Amino acid sequence: MEHITLLLGIVIITALVFDFTNGFHDTANAMATTISTGALKPKTAVAMSAVLNLVGAFMSVEVAKTISKGLINEEGIQPEVIFAALVGAILWNLVTWLVGLPSSSSHALMGGLIGAAVASAGIGAVNGSVVVTKVLIPAVAAPIVAGVAAMLASRLTYKLGGKVGERTSTKGYRAGQIASAGLVSLAHGTNDAQKTMGIITLALVAGGALESGANPPVWVIVSAGLAIALGTSLGGWRIIRTMGSGLTDLQPQQGFAAQTSAASVILASSSLGFSLSTTHACSGAVMGAGLGRKGGVVRWSTATRMFIAWGLTLPAAALVASGAELVMRTGDVGVAAVAVFLVASCFAIWVISRRQVVDHHNVNEVEPAVEEPGVVTTAMAAVTVPPTVAAAGTIAAVTDEDLKATIPAAAPTPAAPAAAV
Repeated sequence: MEHITLLLGIVIITALVFDFTNGFHDTANAMATTISTGALKPKTAVAMSAVLNLVGAFMSVEVAKTISKGLINEEGIQPEVIFAALVGAILWNLVTWLVGLPSSSSHALMGGLIGAAVASAGIGAVNGSVVVTKVLIPAVAAPIVAGVAAMLASRLTYKLGGKVGERTSTKGYRAGQIASAGLVSLAHGTNDAQKTMGIITLALVAGGALESGANPPVWVIVSAGLAIALGTSLGGWRIIRTMGSGLTDLQPQQGFAAQTSAASVILASSSLGFSLSTTHACSGAVMGAGLGRKGGVVRWSTATRMFIAWGLTLPAAALVASGAELVMRTGDVGVAAVAVFLVASCFAIWVISRRQVVDHHNVNEVEPAVEEPGVVTTAMAAVTVPPTVAAAGTIAAVTDEDLKATIPAAAPTPAAPAAAV
Protein backbone atom coordinates (compact mmCIF):
# COMPACT_ATOMS: atom_id res chain seq x y z
CA MET A 1 0.00 0.00 0.00
CA GLU A 2 1.14 3.54 -0.73
CA HIS A 3 2.76 5.64 1.99
CA ILE A 4 -0.10 7.17 3.99
CA THR A 5 0.40 10.12 6.35
CA LEU A 6 -1.88 10.85 9.31
CA LEU A 7 -3.69 13.64 7.49
CA LEU A 8 -4.08 11.53 4.38
CA GLY A 9 -5.47 8.71 6.51
CA ILE A 10 -8.05 11.10 8.00
CA VAL A 11 -9.05 12.21 4.51
CA ILE A 12 -9.47 8.61 3.32
CA ILE A 13 -11.60 7.69 6.33
CA THR A 14 -13.74 10.81 5.83
CA ALA A 15 -14.18 9.88 2.16
CA LEU A 16 -15.44 6.45 3.16
CA VAL A 17 -17.83 8.08 5.63
CA PHE A 18 -19.18 10.16 2.76
CA ASP A 19 -19.53 6.97 0.71
CA PHE A 20 -21.47 5.44 3.60
CA THR A 21 -23.86 8.42 3.73
CA ASN A 22 -24.17 8.22 -0.05
CA GLY A 23 -25.31 4.63 0.33
CA PHE A 24 -28.21 5.20 2.73
CA HIS A 25 -29.06 8.57 1.18
CA ASP A 26 -29.53 7.00 -2.27
CA THR A 27 -31.11 3.66 -1.35
CA ALA A 28 -34.42 5.23 -2.35
CA ASN A 29 -33.22 5.59 -5.93
CA ALA A 30 -33.32 1.84 -6.43
CA MET A 31 -35.84 0.53 -3.96
CA ALA A 32 -38.42 3.21 -3.11
CA THR A 33 -40.92 2.21 -5.80
CA THR A 34 -40.37 -1.50 -5.18
CA ILE A 35 -41.15 -1.03 -1.50
CA SER A 36 -44.12 1.31 -2.04
CA THR A 37 -45.87 -1.10 -4.44
CA GLY A 38 -45.22 -4.11 -2.21
CA ALA A 39 -43.08 -5.97 -4.74
CA LEU A 40 -40.48 -6.58 -2.02
CA LYS A 41 -40.45 -6.27 1.75
CA PRO A 42 -38.43 -3.25 2.93
CA LYS A 43 -35.54 -5.15 4.53
CA THR A 44 -35.29 -7.62 1.64
CA ALA A 45 -35.19 -4.77 -0.87
CA VAL A 46 -32.46 -2.92 1.03
CA ALA A 47 -30.29 -6.04 1.41
CA MET A 48 -30.60 -6.81 -2.29
CA SER A 49 -29.65 -3.24 -3.19
CA ALA A 50 -26.57 -3.36 -0.94
CA VAL A 51 -25.20 -6.50 -2.60
CA LEU A 52 -25.73 -5.17 -6.12
CA ASN A 53 -24.17 -1.80 -5.25
CA LEU A 54 -21.06 -3.69 -4.20
CA VAL A 55 -21.00 -5.65 -7.46
CA GLY A 56 -21.51 -2.50 -9.53
CA ALA A 57 -18.52 -0.81 -7.91
CA PHE A 58 -16.18 -3.23 -9.70
CA MET A 59 -17.65 -2.83 -13.18
CA SER A 60 -16.04 0.43 -14.31
CA VAL A 61 -13.73 3.29 -13.29
CA GLU A 62 -14.71 5.88 -15.90
CA VAL A 63 -16.59 8.11 -13.45
CA ALA A 64 -13.74 7.82 -10.95
CA LYS A 65 -11.39 9.18 -13.63
CA THR A 66 -13.68 12.17 -14.17
CA ILE A 67 -13.50 13.03 -10.46
CA SER A 68 -9.80 12.34 -9.93
CA LYS A 69 -8.41 13.73 -13.20
CA GLY A 70 -10.92 16.04 -14.86
CA LEU A 71 -12.94 18.16 -12.46
CA ILE A 72 -10.10 20.15 -10.87
CA ASN A 73 -6.43 20.58 -11.61
CA GLU A 74 -4.37 18.23 -9.47
CA GLU A 75 -1.39 20.56 -9.25
CA GLY A 76 -1.26 22.55 -6.04
CA ILE A 77 -4.20 20.70 -4.43
CA GLN A 78 -3.42 19.57 -0.89
CA PRO A 79 -5.16 16.85 1.20
CA GLU A 80 -6.73 19.60 3.32
CA VAL A 81 -8.70 20.70 0.26
CA ILE A 82 -10.13 17.19 -0.18
CA PHE A 83 -11.01 17.05 3.51
CA ALA A 84 -12.87 20.38 3.29
CA ALA A 85 -14.77 19.17 0.23
CA LEU A 86 -15.90 16.05 2.07
CA VAL A 87 -17.08 18.08 5.07
CA GLY A 88 -19.41 20.11 2.84
CA ALA A 89 -20.71 17.01 1.05
CA ILE A 90 -21.35 14.96 4.19
CA LEU A 91 -23.22 17.72 6.00
CA TRP A 92 -25.46 18.43 2.99
CA ASN A 93 -26.22 14.73 2.65
CA LEU A 94 -27.26 14.47 6.28
CA VAL A 95 -29.35 17.64 6.30
CA THR A 96 -31.35 16.59 3.23
CA TRP A 97 -31.73 13.07 4.64
CA LEU A 98 -33.12 14.55 7.86
CA VAL A 99 -35.88 16.39 6.00
CA GLY A 100 -36.48 13.47 3.61
CA LEU A 101 -35.46 15.22 0.39
CA PRO A 102 -33.83 13.15 -2.39
CA SER A 103 -30.99 15.52 -3.28
CA SER A 104 -27.84 14.56 -5.17
CA SER A 105 -24.92 13.13 -3.21
CA SER A 106 -22.85 13.44 -6.37
CA HIS A 107 -23.48 17.16 -6.69
CA ALA A 108 -22.81 17.64 -2.99
CA LEU A 109 -19.39 16.05 -3.45
CA MET A 110 -18.60 18.03 -6.58
CA GLY A 111 -19.88 21.26 -5.05
CA GLY A 112 -17.67 20.71 -2.02
CA LEU A 113 -14.69 19.94 -4.22
CA ILE A 114 -15.21 23.04 -6.36
CA GLY A 115 -15.70 25.31 -3.34
CA ALA A 116 -12.63 24.04 -1.50
CA ALA A 117 -10.46 24.20 -4.64
CA VAL A 118 -11.50 27.77 -5.41
CA ALA A 119 -10.88 28.85 -1.80
CA SER A 120 -7.44 27.22 -1.91
CA ALA A 121 -6.08 27.99 -5.38
CA GLY A 122 -8.57 30.32 -7.06
CA ILE A 123 -11.08 29.85 -9.85
CA GLY A 124 -8.37 28.58 -12.18
CA ALA A 125 -8.17 25.34 -10.18
CA VAL A 126 -11.52 24.23 -11.63
CA ASN A 127 -11.86 22.89 -15.18
CA GLY A 128 -14.94 24.80 -16.28
CA SER A 129 -15.50 22.83 -19.49
CA VAL A 130 -15.62 19.54 -17.55
CA VAL A 131 -18.04 21.03 -15.02
CA VAL A 132 -20.38 22.13 -17.81
CA THR A 133 -20.22 19.07 -20.08
CA LYS A 134 -20.00 16.27 -17.52
CA VAL A 135 -21.82 17.76 -14.52
CA LEU A 136 -24.26 20.60 -15.29
CA ILE A 137 -25.64 19.40 -18.63
CA PRO A 138 -26.27 15.84 -17.34
CA ALA A 139 -27.88 17.36 -14.21
CA VAL A 140 -30.51 19.07 -16.36
CA ALA A 141 -30.86 16.39 -19.01
CA ALA A 142 -31.03 13.30 -16.78
CA PRO A 143 -34.40 13.92 -15.06
CA ILE A 144 -35.99 15.10 -18.31
CA VAL A 145 -34.79 12.13 -20.37
CA ALA A 146 -35.62 9.62 -17.62
CA GLY A 147 -38.99 11.26 -16.97
CA VAL A 148 -40.11 11.23 -20.60
CA ALA A 149 -38.90 7.66 -21.04
CA ALA A 150 -40.74 6.53 -17.90
CA MET A 151 -43.96 8.27 -18.93
CA LEU A 152 -43.95 6.64 -22.36
CA ALA A 153 -42.98 3.27 -20.88
CA SER A 154 -45.82 3.49 -18.34
CA ARG A 155 -48.37 4.14 -21.05
CA LEU A 156 -47.01 1.24 -23.05
CA THR A 157 -47.16 -1.15 -20.10
CA TYR A 158 -50.81 -0.30 -19.43
CA LYS A 159 -51.64 -0.73 -23.09
CA LEU A 160 -49.96 -4.12 -23.25
CA GLY A 161 -51.31 -5.16 -19.87
CA GLY A 162 -54.88 -4.45 -20.97
CA LYS A 163 -54.83 -7.63 -23.03
CA VAL A 164 -54.41 -9.84 -19.94
CA GLY A 165 -56.16 -10.00 -16.60
CA GLU A 166 -55.39 -7.34 -14.00
CA ARG A 167 -54.17 -9.89 -11.45
CA THR A 168 -51.83 -11.55 -13.94
CA SER A 169 -50.55 -8.19 -15.15
CA THR A 170 -49.88 -6.90 -11.63
CA LYS A 171 -48.06 -10.09 -10.64
CA GLY A 172 -45.90 -10.00 -13.74
CA TYR A 173 -44.92 -6.37 -13.33
CA ARG A 174 -44.05 -6.88 -9.68
CA ALA A 175 -41.60 -9.55 -10.78
CA GLY A 176 -40.31 -7.12 -13.41
CA GLN A 177 -39.95 -4.46 -10.72
CA ILE A 178 -37.65 -6.69 -8.70
CA ALA A 179 -35.42 -7.23 -11.73
CA SER A 180 -35.41 -3.55 -12.70
CA ALA A 181 -34.71 -2.50 -9.10
CA GLY A 182 -31.70 -4.77 -9.12
CA LEU A 183 -30.57 -3.14 -12.35
CA VAL A 184 -30.84 0.33 -10.77
CA SER A 185 -28.80 -0.82 -7.76
CA LEU A 186 -26.15 -2.23 -10.06
CA ALA A 187 -26.11 1.01 -12.05
CA HIS A 188 -25.86 3.03 -8.84
CA GLY A 189 -22.75 1.09 -7.87
CA THR A 190 -21.16 1.74 -11.24
CA ASN A 191 -21.71 5.49 -10.86
CA ASP A 192 -21.84 6.64 -7.23
CA ALA A 193 -19.32 4.27 -5.67
CA GLN A 194 -16.80 5.45 -8.24
CA LYS A 195 -17.07 9.05 -7.05
CA THR A 196 -15.53 8.09 -3.73
CA MET A 197 -12.89 6.07 -5.56
CA GLY A 198 -12.07 9.19 -7.54
CA ILE A 199 -11.90 11.45 -4.48
CA ILE A 200 -9.61 9.03 -2.61
CA THR A 201 -7.39 8.70 -5.67
CA LEU A 202 -7.23 12.50 -5.91
CA ALA A 203 -6.25 12.68 -2.23
CA LEU A 204 -3.50 10.09 -2.76
CA VAL A 205 -2.14 12.11 -5.68
CA ALA A 206 -2.32 15.34 -3.66
CA GLY A 207 -0.51 13.66 -0.76
CA GLY A 208 2.22 12.30 -2.99
CA ALA A 209 1.25 8.67 -2.47
CA LEU A 210 0.32 8.19 -6.15
CA GLU A 211 1.62 9.63 -9.39
CA SER A 212 -0.51 12.17 -11.21
CA GLY A 213 -2.96 10.51 -13.61
CA ALA A 214 -2.95 7.15 -11.81
CA ASN A 215 -6.08 4.98 -11.78
CA PRO A 216 -7.73 3.97 -8.48
CA PRO A 217 -5.77 1.16 -6.74
CA VAL A 218 -7.58 -2.11 -6.06
CA TRP A 219 -7.82 -1.47 -2.30
CA VAL A 220 -9.55 1.84 -3.02
CA ILE A 221 -12.12 0.13 -5.26
CA VAL A 222 -12.80 -2.56 -2.66
CA SER A 223 -13.12 -0.16 0.29
CA ALA A 224 -15.39 2.24 -1.60
CA GLY A 225 -17.63 -0.61 -2.74
CA LEU A 226 -17.93 -1.98 0.80
CA ALA A 227 -18.66 1.45 2.30
CA ILE A 228 -21.51 2.26 -0.07
CA ALA A 229 -22.93 -1.25 0.32
CA LEU A 230 -22.89 -0.92 4.11
CA GLY A 231 -24.66 2.43 3.94
CA THR A 232 -27.25 1.03 1.54
CA SER A 233 -27.95 -1.90 3.87
CA LEU A 234 -29.17 0.50 6.57
CA GLY A 235 -31.78 2.04 4.28
CA GLY A 236 -32.48 5.75 4.00
CA TRP A 237 -36.06 5.31 5.12
CA ARG A 238 -36.95 9.00 5.20
CA ILE A 239 -36.05 9.50 1.54
CA ILE A 240 -37.56 6.14 0.57
CA ARG A 241 -40.86 7.43 1.96
CA THR A 242 -40.66 10.60 -0.13
CA MET A 243 -39.64 8.83 -3.33
CA GLY A 244 -42.03 5.91 -2.94
CA SER A 245 -45.21 7.67 -1.84
CA GLY A 246 -44.52 11.38 -1.36
CA LEU A 247 -44.08 12.32 -5.02
CA THR A 248 -46.85 10.21 -6.54
CA ASP A 249 -48.81 6.99 -6.04
CA LEU A 250 -47.32 4.21 -8.12
CA GLN A 251 -48.68 0.88 -9.27
CA PRO A 252 -46.37 -2.04 -10.19
CA GLN A 253 -46.59 -1.17 -13.90
CA GLN A 254 -45.38 2.36 -13.20
CA GLY A 255 -42.69 1.19 -10.82
CA PHE A 256 -41.30 -1.15 -13.43
CA ALA A 257 -41.30 1.60 -16.06
CA ALA A 258 -39.64 4.13 -13.73
CA GLN A 259 -36.84 1.81 -12.63
CA THR A 260 -36.09 0.50 -16.11
CA SER A 261 -35.90 4.01 -17.54
CA ALA A 262 -33.68 5.29 -14.71
CA ALA A 263 -31.31 2.30 -14.95
CA SER A 264 -30.89 2.81 -18.69
CA VAL A 265 -29.98 6.47 -18.25
CA ILE A 266 -27.54 5.77 -15.40
CA LEU A 267 -25.74 2.92 -17.15
CA ALA A 268 -25.40 4.96 -20.35
CA SER A 269 -23.90 7.89 -18.43
CA SER A 270 -21.50 5.63 -16.53
CA SER A 271 -20.13 4.20 -19.76
CA LEU A 272 -19.51 7.75 -21.02
CA GLY A 273 -17.84 8.89 -17.81
CA PHE A 274 -20.57 11.40 -16.92
CA SER A 275 -20.76 12.09 -13.20
CA LEU A 276 -24.51 11.81 -13.32
CA SER A 277 -26.80 12.35 -10.34
CA THR A 278 -28.61 9.06 -9.92
CA THR A 279 -31.09 10.90 -7.69
CA HIS A 280 -32.03 13.26 -10.51
CA ALA A 281 -32.51 10.38 -12.93
CA CYS A 282 -34.58 8.27 -10.54
CA SER A 283 -36.70 11.17 -9.28
CA GLY A 284 -37.43 12.27 -12.84
CA ALA A 285 -38.40 8.72 -13.74
CA VAL A 286 -40.77 8.46 -10.77
CA MET A 287 -42.54 11.70 -11.74
CA GLY A 288 -42.72 10.64 -15.38
CA ALA A 289 -44.21 7.29 -14.40
CA GLY A 290 -46.74 9.09 -12.19
CA LEU A 291 -47.93 11.09 -15.20
CA GLY A 292 -47.92 8.00 -17.43
CA ARG A 293 -51.01 6.46 -15.82
CA LYS A 294 -54.42 7.83 -16.72
CA GLY A 295 -55.58 9.80 -13.73
CA GLY A 296 -52.12 9.73 -12.17
CA VAL A 297 -50.88 12.85 -10.43
CA VAL A 298 -47.61 14.27 -9.16
CA ARG A 299 -47.53 16.07 -5.81
CA TRP A 300 -45.96 19.24 -7.08
CA SER A 301 -45.55 20.75 -3.62
CA THR A 302 -43.14 17.95 -2.73
CA ALA A 303 -41.53 18.13 -6.17
CA THR A 304 -40.96 21.86 -5.77
CA ARG A 305 -39.17 21.36 -2.46
CA MET A 306 -37.04 18.72 -4.15
CA PHE A 307 -36.18 21.03 -7.08
CA ILE A 308 -35.14 23.77 -4.65
CA ALA A 309 -32.86 21.31 -2.86
CA TRP A 310 -31.32 20.32 -6.20
CA GLY A 311 -30.56 23.95 -6.98
CA LEU A 312 -29.02 24.57 -3.58
CA THR A 313 -26.84 21.45 -3.47
CA LEU A 314 -23.79 22.68 -5.41
CA PRO A 315 -23.60 26.18 -3.85
CA ALA A 316 -24.43 25.04 -0.30
CA ALA A 317 -21.80 22.30 -0.26
CA ALA A 318 -19.30 24.67 -1.91
CA LEU A 319 -19.92 27.35 0.71
CA VAL A 320 -19.40 24.99 3.65
CA ALA A 321 -16.31 23.46 2.02
CA SER A 322 -14.73 26.83 1.29
CA GLY A 323 -15.31 27.91 4.89
CA ALA A 324 -13.73 24.71 6.18
CA GLU A 325 -10.73 25.20 3.91
CA LEU A 326 -10.20 28.75 5.20
CA VAL A 327 -10.30 27.53 8.81
CA MET A 328 -7.77 24.78 8.09
CA ARG A 329 -5.27 27.32 6.80
CA THR A 330 -4.40 28.01 10.44
CA GLY A 331 -2.65 24.64 10.61
CA ASP A 332 -3.22 21.57 12.74
CA VAL A 333 -5.49 23.46 15.12
CA GLY A 334 -7.74 24.41 12.22
CA VAL A 335 -7.85 20.83 10.92
CA ALA A 336 -8.78 19.58 14.39
CA ALA A 337 -11.47 22.25 14.73
CA VAL A 338 -13.07 21.29 11.41
CA ALA A 339 -12.96 17.60 12.35
CA VAL A 340 -14.65 18.30 15.71
CA PHE A 341 -17.25 20.46 13.98
CA LEU A 342 -18.03 17.66 11.50
CA VAL A 343 -18.41 15.02 14.20
CA ALA A 344 -20.53 17.29 16.43
CA SER A 345 -22.80 18.27 13.53
CA CYS A 346 -23.33 14.64 12.49
CA PHE A 347 -24.22 13.70 16.07
CA ALA A 348 -26.63 16.63 16.41
CA ILE A 349 -28.43 15.68 13.17
CA TRP A 350 -28.73 12.08 14.38
CA VAL A 351 -30.21 13.22 17.72
CA ILE A 352 -32.77 15.40 15.93
CA SER A 353 -33.73 12.49 13.66
CA ARG A 354 -34.64 10.39 16.71
CA ARG A 355 -37.51 12.72 17.56
CA GLN A 356 -39.54 11.23 14.70
CA VAL A 357 -38.21 7.83 13.68
CA VAL A 358 -38.84 6.53 10.16
CA ASP A 359 -37.87 2.90 9.58
CA HIS A 360 -39.00 -0.21 7.75
CA HIS A 361 -42.12 -0.45 9.94
CA ASN A 362 -43.66 2.89 8.90
CA VAL A 363 -41.87 3.74 5.66
CA ASN A 364 -45.07 3.52 3.60
CA GLU A 365 -47.11 5.66 5.98
CA VAL A 366 -47.43 9.11 4.47
CA GLU A 367 -49.06 11.78 6.58
CA PRO A 368 -51.75 13.62 4.60
CA ALA A 369 -50.90 17.20 3.86
CA VAL A 370 -53.07 19.69 5.75
CA GLU A 371 -53.82 22.73 3.65
CA GLU A 372 -55.30 25.95 5.00
CA PRO A 373 -58.58 26.94 3.32
CA GLY A 374 -58.14 29.61 0.68
CA VAL A 375 -60.04 32.86 0.29
CA VAL A 376 -62.55 31.40 -2.16
CA THR A 377 -63.27 28.39 0.07
CA THR A 378 -63.81 30.63 3.10
CA ALA A 379 -66.13 32.95 1.17
CA MET A 380 -68.20 30.04 -0.14
CA ALA A 381 -68.52 28.57 3.33
CA ALA A 382 -69.76 31.93 4.61
CA VAL A 383 -72.69 32.05 2.22
CA THR A 384 -73.61 28.36 2.02
CA VAL A 385 -77.24 27.71 2.90
CA PRO A 386 -77.52 25.16 5.74
CA PRO A 387 -79.63 22.11 4.87
CA THR A 388 -83.03 21.90 6.52
CA VAL A 389 -83.77 18.54 4.99
CA ALA A 390 -85.30 16.02 7.30
CA ALA A 391 -84.79 13.06 5.02
CA ALA A 392 -82.01 12.45 2.53
CA GLY A 393 -82.83 13.10 -1.10
CA THR A 394 -85.55 15.72 -0.46
CA ILE A 395 -85.35 19.42 -1.15
CA ALA A 396 -86.69 21.52 1.70
CA ALA A 397 -87.74 25.09 1.64
CA VAL A 398 -85.36 27.61 3.04
CA THR A 399 -86.84 30.09 5.44
CA ASP A 400 -85.88 33.68 5.94
CA GLU A 401 -84.46 32.71 9.32
CA ASP A 402 -82.08 30.21 7.62
CA LEU A 403 -80.80 32.87 5.27
CA LYS A 404 -80.32 35.36 8.05
CA ALA A 405 -78.32 32.81 10.09
CA THR A 406 -76.12 31.98 7.10
CA ILE A 407 -75.24 35.42 5.75
CA PRO A 408 -72.84 37.29 8.05
CA ALA A 409 -74.30 40.32 9.72
CA ALA A 410 -73.50 43.48 7.79
CA ALA A 411 -73.27 47.04 8.98
CA PRO A 412 -76.70 48.72 9.06
CA THR A 413 -77.40 50.79 5.98
CA PRO A 414 -78.64 54.34 6.39
CA ALA A 415 -82.34 54.86 5.87
CA ALA A 416 -83.31 56.19 2.48
CA PRO A 417 -84.50 59.81 2.47
CA ALA A 418 -88.23 60.31 2.32
CA ALA A 419 -89.57 60.84 -1.11
CA ALA A 420 -90.49 64.38 -1.91
CA VAL A 421 -94.16 64.99 -1.96
